[in-house]
Amino acid sequence: MRQHFTRLVLCACVLTLGATGMAAELSNHEALARDIFRELIEINTTDSVGDNTAAAVAMAARLRDAGFLDGDIHLLAPAARKGNLVFRLRSPAPTKRPILLLAHLDVVEAEPEDWSIPPFEFLERDGYYYGRGTTDDKAMCAIWMANLIRMKQQGYVSNRDIIVALTADEEGGPNNGVQFLLAEHFELVDAAIVLNEGGSGAMQDGKRLANSVQAAEKVYQSYELEVTNPGGHSSLPRSDNAIYQLIEGLTRISKYRFPIELNEVTRAWVRQGFSALPARQTEIALGILETPPTAASVSFFERVPAYNARVRTTCIATQLRAGHAENALPQRATATVNCRILPGVPPNQVLETLKSLVDDPQITFTLMNEPTPSPPSPLTEEVMAPIQEITEAMWPGVAVIPTMSTGATDGLYFRLAGIPVYGVSGIFGDMSDIRAHGRDERILIESFLDGLEFLDRLVRAYTSE
Repeated sequence: MRQHFTRLVLCACVLTLGATGMAAELSNHEALARDIFRELIEINTTDSVGDNTAAAVAMAARLRDAGFLDGDIHLLAPAARKGNLVFRLRSPAPTKRPILLLAHLDVVEAEPEDWSIPPFEFLERDGYYYGRGTTDDKAMCAIWMANLIRMKQQGYVSNRDIIVALTADEEGGPNNGVQFLLAEHFELVDAAIVLNEGGSGAMQDGKRLANSVQAAEKVYQSYELEVTNPGGHSSLPRSDNAIYQLIEGLTRISKYRFPIELNEVTRAWVRQGFSALPARQTEIALGILETPPTAASVSFFERVPAYNARVRTTCIATQLRAGHAENALPQRATATVNCRILPGVPPNQVLETLKSLVDDPQITFTLMNEPTPSPPSPLTEEVMAPIQEITEAMWPGVAVIPTMSTGATDGLYFRLAGIPVYGVSGIFGDMSDIRAHGRDERILIESFLDGLEFLDRLVRAYTSE
């Protein structure tokens, strides 16, 4: 993923089977999930040298062993090492369109010398599972696999087909994953809704605070700004200088704040996410919902980058390159400005705003990537009620909070195709110890098992009468 991340003693009042039988079943189920998780972690699936196809093939073998038919298992590899796995648990008499369970097999790079442990060995230590991909996103891959295998072996009868897609290139690469599937094999992944990464449980000092549901993403857009100049000898300075000229333009961008704009998801995030604060802070936070927002609320949100980024478009300089020799005037200066645009805001409008801020025709703008806008997914009762009910049953008092990601996931491509996506996992992580994409990535074993149970309940809730 490009984002925040308990095992309870289960009692008969929240189970549909007898306590003794279910306890034994859960023990076997957890062991299966752990075994799948280990196998996935120990297959390197980085873009540089990893093999996504090897992981997809290994998972397909497990499905066949569990009784899935070859006609319901699809290994799709548009390029070497870039395999995707799509499989389906069929309903005998579907009354609703399918649900799609999405996770990506690929992981970001992990240099062994940067880690204190081997990144592609599955290590259990101090109540954690370690390894690249433990939080992003192989835990979800293992959970979808284990839960669907159990459903198959139980003879679970659903009211709709359940599709799982384990994909490539979410973390970067030539679009051999979700974009390829939607373009070339849409019939295999067409669904009513998608469950994906992007939402997680937040913990602090061991206390569970909130279970988030990602229902929107900002739009990723980068621009290259460039100034050229005849240059010359550094002993003979010119009145114009490419570096200074570019920096002046960047400084004007840095002083600008895009307007605050809220959508259904971020309004719900404010109402539900800030209601537990002390009364005065809640009052200040809720002022962002007014038209115009109160000055106190604007100041409150601007003080916290994670809050500010969810209520407005942001553009920030991230790279700077200039000059060719220390004793020569710069002939070229370039900078990268990365924008994260709110859903519904036209990317071209942001570009025009940046150009007007720079106000210098000698500074050129080049689009570095094509933007992929995606609309927020609606927060319907049909989707949200089961999440709230299961969260309350497993972790009483923990709030369910809709959220918009400031980063990006493959969910945006499904939203763009008109299929709503909800990032939810029930996997809790400490807000002060987020290691996705980082050194010594890890996941609490308790949280992994919680996610296994939470997502099993949630999928059953969406697929039963």
